[in-house]
Order: sequence, then structure tokens, then C-alpha cells
Amino acid sequence: MAKAGIQNGRRQERITFEEFDTYAGEYIQAIGKQAGAVENDAPTRVAIALGPQYGTVSAAYVKKAAREAINAEGVDLLCVLGFAFDAQVAGVTQEDGVTVETSSDGFANVAGSRKIGRIPVLMVRMNADLLMGEELKKTGAGNLFTVFGEPDIGIDTTAEGLVVNLKGIDVYDPTTGEVRSNDTSRIALWMIDTDYNEESFFVRHCYFTGDNDPYKRLKSALKADIDADAWDSLYKTVSRPFRKPESGKIAVKVINDYGDEVMKVFAV
Repeated sequence: MAKAGIQNGRRQERITFEEFDTYAGEYIQAIGKQAGAVENDAPTRVAIALGPQYGTVSAAYVKKAAREAINAEGVDLLCVLGFAFDAQVAGVTQEDGVTVETSSDGFANVAGSRKIGRIPVLMVRMNADLLMGEELKKTGAGNLFTVFGEPDIGIDTTAEGLVVNLKGIDVYDPTTGEVRSNDTSRIALWMIDTDYNEESFFVRHCYFTGDNDPYKRLKSALKADIDADAWDSLYKTVSRPFRKPESGKIAVKVINDYGDEVMKVFAV
């Protein structure tokens, strides 16, 4: 992390560190001093909480790490690192004591910026290459710790059923500590589980979008013609209508051009 920093997908927007101090906490392992963070109230002291090597980071883990960061002296930002995050991490509410802030050549993934008490919390997806250990030195792999913003989703009730509208992504800018809204140009694929059971994500709707139209690549890969009207029904940011789920919840999964993903759960 000292060499790679933390990215949000734009090369000029990266958390870089001058130094790290170890921290003997239950959840926090280190506190880093951010390099060059002197303008726009950007965080300067960043607590690092390393999630499990195997398994996912839970909402309970994030809240406990945040409480520990609040008690640490002079911490401005908490970064929770993990290879995967529970869907509930992206779906936390004010009832959980968490306030979600809404206001990418993209890389590996995060579930957005939120505050627990006074501490902004950033969930940072670690690249699976880190599991290679010593072999990683031979690959020259970069973009090991990255942020992919939380999807901005609208859900409308129509006469034909529920309709999901993908508006874009809210991206955290580590150079200013602010969250800004972005469009759908860097989103490659998004999917809906229209009856989410809180255990498994079933792809019931699937759509493509973004600047890089995959139509040509798909046509080349299949070595066949594709029905243009059928493709238009899939290349969109507004879903087809669907009935209200029996479970009372839907899940939306968004994937960027680099294969990074984030999922958000909604009660409907």
C-alpha cells in the first residue's frame, strides 16, 4: 500500500502515504499519513482496517472498526480493506448509525463513502493478486487497492411493474475527501435480481451500457450477426418492468469496464 496507494479509477486521484505507524487495535492495524493532503480539508491521518483473507467484510465489522477509529487520536478517515464485501455493507442505513454520503478508467472495487459518527469510512477492494504473496513481485501488477463508487439507482413504480433506473455512480475523491456524482460511461454491465433472498444473487435481468459498446466485440466473438432490435433491448440504463418481489427486496449489481463490481440491495 505504501507503494501503490489507493485509487478511485482516475490516476490523478489517489491516496498516497508519506509513512505508516503500526496500531495495536482489534480491527485497525495501522495509521498512515496521507501525502500532500493540505487543501480542501482532505483527510491527513488514515486508519487501515484489514478484513479477512478468506470470507467477506460484514457490516458489523465495518461499524466496530469505525468505533475503534473514532477512539484513536486524530484519525480523519477509515479505510476498510477486503477482497469481498457483504451486500449489507452497501445497504447500511441511518438506523445502523451510518449516514451514506451522496452528493473511471476504473480498477478494483468499493462500496462508497459513509460516515459513522464523525469518521468518513471508505470500503476498499483489494486486488486478488495480493494472494500471490512473493510471486506478486514478479508480475509488476498495479492498482492493488482501489475504490469503485456506489451506484446511484432510482426505482419507479409503473402500471406494468417496478422499473430500475441506473443513473450513474457516486465516486469518492481521495484528494478532496468529497463525493461527486458520475455518469454511466464507465459502467460495462449491470444486473438485477428481481427477487433477492439475501443469500444468493440470481441474474434475472442483465443490461450493457457505457462508452465502450460491446456489440462489435460480441459480434466478432460469436462470428455471427446479432439482431439489432434484440441488442437495443439489452443496451440501456432503464430496465424492463417486473413484478414486485415476494421477498420484498431486489439487488442491483454494477460492473465497470475493468471487471470490478459492487452490489446494492433495496427494499421495495
